Amino acid sequence: MDHKSTLRHLALAAFVALAGVQSIAAQTLPDGATSAAAAVVSQPSVNTALPSTTPLQSSAATAQSSSPSLTPAEAQESAAGNVAELQQMIRGSDLSELRTTYNGTYGASLLFYGKEMTYYVALFQQKNFWRVIKTSDETRAEMIYKDFSRQTLQLSDVEIRRTRLEAQKSFTERMIALSQDRASRLQSDLNVARQQQSIVSDQQRANQAQAIALSQQRASAQEQLRAAQRQVRELQRQLENGLPTN
Repeated sequence: MDHKSTLRHLALAAFVALAGVQSIAAQTLPDGATSAAAAVVSQPSVNTALPSTTPLQSSAATAQSSSPSLTPAEAQESAAGNVAELQQMIRGSDLSELRTTYNGTYGASLLFYGKEMTYYVALFQQKNFWRVIKTSDETRAEMIYKDFSRQTLQLSDVEIRRTRLEAQKSFTERMIALSQDRASRLQSDLNVARQQQSIVSDQQRANQAQAIALSQQRASAQEQLRAAQRQVRELQRQLENGLPTN
């Protein structure tokens, strides 16, 4: 057998062996599995990256990262809707409020459901639940409550500072208004005093001028009086001239 014939026999044997393997695989797997496997092989790669979180989700994630890590059961229950469950239970009378902390508009509560020996730890703002953890472990419930209480202290720092600054601003504005009103009143009094002072000064000048004029008039009148008296004495003397004297 020449070299070319040998190559053709080897190629034919490889083809027969490959066909046998494919036939066995098709008989071993069910039809659905064969289709699924083919789909997986033919499926193009898909980007499985999660969408970015919203700001509220980011805040919740940040708060959650600082809390004690949840057990798988607690995480599953929280995902199932502990907030809605607690809101529903609050409407009844079986839930006991053990502890509550308020800092600004933020608060944390430790609630107890005695019928099932279950604790609910809630973080809320303005009476709206933010996070609710459900657990039957008393020690863990206390730890989570302390952590939530610490978070309310941190979260309320800016809010409390803003409240104080607003109060200081309002107080300062009110004091400015009072000071401006007082200044306006004092300015009015000063204007009246200046007007009255001007009137008094004018009256003083007029009175002084009148006094000077009257003084001059009096001096002139006195001079006229003395002249009249001299004339009377002279006339009296002339009238009595030649008459016997005592």
